Amino acid sequence: MTRLAAAAENFGRDLDTAYATIERLLAESRGAQLLALPEACLGGYLSSLGSSEDRGTTGSRRARPGPPPLRLDGPELRRVAELAGDTVVVLGLCEDGGDDLGGDLYNTAVVLTGDGILGVHRKVHQPLGENLSYAAGSVFEAFDTPVGRIGLQICYDKAFPEAARAAALDGAEIVVSISAWPGSRTASSADLAQDRWKKRFDLYDQARALENQVVWVAANQAGTFGSLRFVGSAKVVGPGGEVLAGTGVEAGLAVADVDVAAELAAARRSMFNLRDRRPDTYDALVREPARA
Repeated sequence: MTRLAAAAENFGRDLDTAYATIERLLAESRGAQLLALPEACLGGYLSSLGSSEDRGTTGSRRARPGPPPLRLDGPELRRVAELAGDTVVVLGLCEDGGDDLGGDLYNTAVVLTGDGILGVHRKVHQPLGENLSYAAGSVFEAFDTPVGRIGLQICYDKAFPEAARAAALDGAEIVVSISAWPGSRTASSADLAQDRWKKRFDLYDQARALENQVVWVAANQAGTFGSLRFVGSAKVVGPGGEVLAGTGVEAGLAVADVDVAAELAAARRSMFNLRDRRPDTYDALVREPARA
């Protein structure tokens, strides 16, 4: 059995507070072999979102106030690796791409252990002006880890079925989706559990697990930051779409013991979602729609 844990937790700008929170969550995860932390847990997320029509440049992204840009080879991730030890930890940060990536900034997810970084994903899909702060990534792939082959994605990526499918086709057994997913900005509900964006978050998590027959681990920010109110709702979902553990809208840990190989084998014995695809009929998916 593999113990999987996903956190709903509030992370802000202060890195020392973030390290203390990560250390606490590792202790509270009851020996989990995998701990998923939220998007932007090192340095916090954006304090507000703009218009999807805005256009950012490398210079304007670096000039905007936001989380501290961190290097993948910097001391911040080394500190987390020291805390992680044998645990596989997935976390998010604002990545300083440096000269290798044109000097731009990326909203990045990293999977690591005490031995170092095992995989990196840069957020591909950007909602509501996030491009003003971050450049976009361009690939979905899976990475080998001590708990199995893992696919990574960040927040809005989960709204696109192609993202999870690409990881599944690359052999992902577990997809870890980390988020800073807020409640609705319009027609919001006083009861966060009834918020329509919260409901979408949950639907995407269950649907992506089911349609790709993978174990799905979703972490999210909780509480508030700037003008944003996050929906929490961290969870572990089985390959049949069933929620095995969840936090609801409050901060906390969703922890589940999962025999990943057995769960995947059982799900794939009667339904063959990956085998029975018909890629020859999907050409239209990569063409620009006539009316977007």
